[in-house]
Amino acid sequence: MSVTTTPAAASTAPPPQGTPSRGWFGALLLRLHFYAGILIGPFILVAALSGAFYAITPQIERVVYSDELTAPISDQSAPLAEQIAAAQAVVGDDGALVAVRPAPEPGDTTRVMFTGDDLIESQTRAIFVDPATAEVRGDLPVYGTSGALPLRTWVDQLHRNLNLGEAGRLYSELAASWLGVVVLAGVGLWITRFRRARVKKDMVRPNNAVPGYRRIFSWHASTGIWLLVGALFLSATGITWSQFAGANVSALRSALNVGTPAVVTDLAPGDGASVDPHADHGAAVGASGEVDIDGFAEVLAVAQTMNVNTGLVEIRPPAADDQAWVVQEIQRSYPTEVDSVAVDGRTLDVVDSVDFADFSLVAKLARWGIDTHMGSMFGLPNQILLFVTALGIAAMVIWGYAMWWMRRPTRRPARLVGRPAPSGALSRAPWWGVAAVVLVAIGIGAFLPLMGVSLLGFVLVDAVVAAVRARPASTVD
Repeated sequence: MSVTTTPAAASTAPPPQGTPSRGWFGALLLRLHFYAGILIGPFILVAALSGAFYAITPQIERVVYSDELTAPISDQSAPLAEQIAAAQAVVGDDGALVAVRPAPEPGDTTRVMFTGDDLIESQTRAIFVDPATAEVRGDLPVYGTSGALPLRTWVDQLHRNLNLGEAGRLYSELAASWLGVVVLAGVGLWITRFRRARVKKDMVRPNNAVPGYRRIFSWHASTGIWLLVGALFLSATGITWSQFAGANVSALRSALNVGTPAVVTDLAPGDGASVDPHADHGAAVGASGEVDIDGFAEVLAVAQTMNVNTGLVEIRPPAADDQAWVVQEIQRSYPTEVDSVAVDGRTLDVVDSVDFADFSLVAKLARWGIDTHMGSMFGLPNQILLFVTALGIAAMVIWGYAMWWMRRPTRRPARLVGRPAPSGALSRAPWWGVAAVVLVAIGIGAFLPLMGVSLLGFVLVDAVVAAVRARPASTVD
């Protein structure tokens, strides 16, 4: 009985050690692009489709919730305290008053916001009030600074965590982290193919004259290069919301002292203790420490003498006796208006103020990046661009799966189309190539831990596949 190696197996054996194959880096990029596309593709697809839907939800929201968001335009205006009192009559003892957003424009409603039961984090119960008549027009939960209503909140949570809470955030972190890697690997492959292409314009626009696999590849490659900047931007900004990598981003910004400034609301002990309660300047907090609803208008008037000059503002009463009121601009469209003022409710003196103009460049870029990602910046044109980009990313994933299906391992070799992604590229790399890849992987893994773990899994799977395929086939005589 003898063991012999078949010619087919011998022809596919890896080169001897010490003679690395040329083009190992391109093969590694192809393998990385392939694995990430196949295994992380579903996460990216869901994130892209939900993101596309989220981009257009502000317009849908205006239609679905028109009764709550709008009121008849009138020359009259009820005092802000009267509007708040109308909202309090609806809520009663079921929630504490936490913020008020006066109607920013004629035809808009005022939002009076309370705590409530069955609300998720960053969500409040909003009572929508007609600013002219103080008539209550709606009662809905709203989410975050964007003031998202239930439909947009559901889409936002789907995009963020599949509506599964904290555990679901792992999906979005994988999608955001790997999207950038898939795109960069794809760019490397595109450059290689572009240099070799006889008809280079086929790499920047789809070629529908070719059939089957080549047509899909043409769409995949040409669309991908046009989506390059948008996809990288969405990946980078999406990471800032992630669970683990996002915490690292926050820690880095804090270490570099480039975080987002916030007004100081702490009041020194005894501040205002000797203030004459009958003084002309008034007081936004009553003697019992409870919030005086007349204080909302008084504090807003003080802030408007400082740096609050936009209609989109939120007024927050103090959470404790030794805290100041805060009036903050919440206009996230261009030009960005997020100035804020802290006011001592007992004296109506300005305690602190923060201007967006004084933000560090990093803090400004972070603010603009987040607002652009959410579609707030530049309004409808940005929403359309995000919608198209997200749908393009989704199409890239679908085309990728279509190409894989055409060259799937179970298909008869004679019918295979396209060049499969070769395994074992790293094992054929020179020592310095392996060292560089390892160092980059460690750096990425430290900053993007979830991606680092999944990348290690990819490498191990690829090594196992390469080892299995490298074993010589044997026959028994």
